[in-house]
Amino acid sequence: MPLNLPNILTLLRIAAIPVLVLFAHLGSPWGNWGAAALFGAAALTDLLDGWLARRSGQTTIFGAFLDPVADKLIVATALVLLTARFDDVLITLCACVVIGREVVVSALREWMARLGKEASVAVNQIAKVKTTLQMIAISFLLLLLPEYATTGWFILGKTVLIVAVLLTLWSMMVYLRSFFAVIQESESQ
Repeated sequence: MPLNLPNILTLLRIAAIPVLVLFAHLGSPWGNWGAAALFGAAALTDLLDGWLARRSGQTTIFGAFLDPVADKLIVATALVLLTARFDDVLITLCACVVIGREVVVSALREWMARLGKEASVAVNQIAKVKTTLQMIAISFLLLLLPEYATTGWFILGKTVLIVAVLLTLWSMMVYLRSFFAVIQESESQ
């Protein structure tokens, strides 16, 4: 397991998860600020580690595996924290859709890799925009205490999350379309 800077940043995202949970459960404004800042920093390291790995020629098989795992773990944790904090059916539905999409796309990628067609489900631009909006929305919502659930700030954060979820569904459909095209091609041979 090569421990270069990009891989260390990825491992730090995973190590930050218990701290994120601790901050979120403090139930105080500074705990929320800590959770939002930590999640925001994790989102930035996600951008930074990939860029550093490519720029410095330090891409590794371990990093290529661990980076998406770290992202999925911290996003799923943050979404579960938001569902616990806010008694809001749309927040819960958004969390279910995002987590469900990650399971489906991970399974698709694994299956396509078995078929030697992993390029068919490579990360697309829609998914990158989705991830950016998702990170912004989650960071913003982590700032808010439950009593803010009826304010314009909450509505703004929830709206950005809903837009991210719509892009989540769209990107999943793009991946599924590629998957079914490969399956149809394989079965017709």
